[in-house]
Amino acid sequence: MRPKINARSERRDIRHRRIRARVSGTTERPRLAVYRSLNHIYAQLIDDAVGRTLVSAGTTLKEVREKVKHGGNKMAAAVVGEIIAQKAAEKGIKQACFDRGGFKYHGCVAVVAEAARKAGLQL
Repeated sequence: MRPKINARSERRDIRHRRIRARVSGTTERPRLAVYRSLNHIYAQLIDDAVGRTLVSAGTTLKEVREKVKHGGNKMAAAVVGEIIAQKAAEKGIKQACFDRGGFKYHGCVAVVAEAARKAGLQL
């Protein structure tokens, strides 16, 4: 019998490992990994074949903080999604596979994905 796991972060880690077993980024189609905390949201495009982050964005960046006051809401998530898609286009990346990081595809996580799609990144 497995031990009961109660901590939210431990349950999220288990979900994230299960997702990562199926989702992997390549040079042509990197993985768009999203992490959400109470105060900030981060996104990065990762090439898992090499183990390298190609592009990153988050609400701690100066260009995002100029546009939004608080980094933990949907408006900030939309800005992060747009910026990650713009930076990806500059690097010549048109497609990515989405990694929700063990979080529900809901709220800020979904807004990042939708904003990236709207800005031209194919997920």
